[in-house]
Amino acid sequence: MTDESQKEKLRQHFARRVTNQARVVLDTWQKIHGDPSAAASFRGDLYGAADKLARYASRFEMVAYVDAGKAITDATGHWPEGEVPDSGALQALREAVAALEQSTQRRSDRKSSEPPRVYRKTPVYVALSSHELANRLIRQLEFFGFRAEAFDTPEELASACALHKPETILMDIAFGGEPDSGLTTVEMLQQRHDTPIPIIFVSDEDGTIETRLRASRCGGEEFFYPAVDPGQLIEKIETYTHNNAVEPYRVLVLDDSRAQAKFMETVLRKAGMKAHIITDPMQIIVALEEFNPEIIILDMYMPGCTGMEIARVIRQQDRFHSVPIIYLSAEDDVQKQLHAMSLGGDDFLTKPIDPKHLIATIHNRGRRARSLLALMIRDSLTGLFNHTHTLYLLEQEIVKAEQKGQSLCFAMIDVDYFKKVNDTFGHPIGDRILRALSMFLKQRLRKTDHIGRYGGEEFAVIMPDTRESDARVVLNDIREKFAELTQNAGDRDFHVTFSCGVAGWRGETASVLCERADRALYRAKASGRNCVLGAAD
Repeated sequence: MTDESQKEKLRQHFARRVTNQARVVLDTWQKIHGDPSAAASFRGDLYGAADKLARYASRFEMVAYVDAGKAITDATGHWPEGEVPDSGALQALREAVAALEQSTQRRSDRKSSEPPRVYRKTPVYVALSSHELANRLIRQLEFFGFRAEAFDTPEELASACALHKPETILMDIAFGGEPDSGLTTVEMLQQRHDTPIPIIFVSDEDGTIETRLRASRCGGEEFFYPAVDPGQLIEKIETYTHNNAVEPYRVLVLDDSRAQAKFMETVLRKAGMKAHIITDPMQIIVALEEFNPEIIILDMYMPGCTGMEIARVIRQQDRFHSVPIIYLSAEDDVQKQLHAMSLGGDDFLTKPIDPKHLIATIHNRGRRARSLLALMIRDSLTGLFNHTHTLYLLEQEIVKAEQKGQSLCFAMIDVDYFKKVNDTFGHPIGDRILRALSMFLKQRLRKTDHIGRYGGEEFAVIMPDTRESDARVVLNDIREKFAELTQNAGDRDFHVTFSCGVAGWRGETASVLCERADRALYRAKASGRNCVLGAAD
């Protein structure tokens, strides 16, 4: 490698570090801007992050970042410690942050018709002995929407963790030069945080049981030997990051005592769950339809009917056949409790209810119910909705669009030359590409969008409240970025593209809408592939 190429590689390394540090500054500013009353507690963090940014940027004369970092530190310097910033300091900070946002904006995101977009995800820290692998991973992670930063020494990693707790750390067992120095570093880091950081360990040597136990005890979620390729590591990193918040459980409570029902509602909502209470058993069908609960709590004895009778009515509906039903009663006869559960119940709680016992029971039942539901409605390889459930969701969204008078789009995606990929590199690599595309779609589409694996290498996307022209822009942007992603197969790198057909809903049935999207996809493939075409084209 020539001196010039070494210098350019070093320049690229610092450029990534500078942009990552800029996003740390922006993360901290978001906390201040979002809650001015708590701003004083983040003053020191903002000053330290901006000062570090200016120092990093000055090494390779990245003038815009240097100026923005110094402007933020100057503005923070006029903000007295322990106090809320006055209007003058706030205005100076806003202007400095705006300049930094312009610098941080990615080149691929710059369009004259759009405001700047800044990626501000909580960071993933990479602590590997191999600089080449670390830099390669960071480039791949950025394609998947992660913000990642590599470190050269345990001291640098510790300083970064003190400033900003990461989502997860990819840690080499030997990071730092000694056989177990990575473990020592993690043990030290975990002591500084109330909740542990998920750690993914990699090692060039097969760890002994003592090493693996030590890794597990200090927060190790995974231990890879030998070190795996970037694609597999990114899949694991995705597992231990919190880009998708867990949805609260939806709990339906039927109790003829309004006081008891309100008590239950208060307990459930304090635990972060969505609660819907009814006191009239005759309203159960309406409540099931409107609320679509994941867990149902029934009083055993009510005027006019029993909880067991209600449970039998609920179980007669296929949609709620596997929804957990918990009986609630003062009944302490074990035989009667067992009889009640044999008629459709899953658990039995006796009054008076211990709130902690109630919440623990709901969490246990809810986790199991969601796992079973996922097995039924999700594709085992990608984790996306399966073909049958995707079509069910499309029908549901058509009903909503009709009721609300909103637009709706359906798109079909097909991986180009997928058979050739399988034939050339093998089916495991093909499976990894399908998982990569599913993760790519999940991270770049909205939570309100539905993504399914339609079959084989085909995917389907349902985009509520979206016009066909807008859907095409979004999906074309995803197509362009996915085509840039480097796929790895041993010592060979290659790229994969996809074709896409989009159809806007025109008041037709789900099957007709699917046919229109499929025809658009066929035209996209016939036009040379690697493009997005709309049904209206």
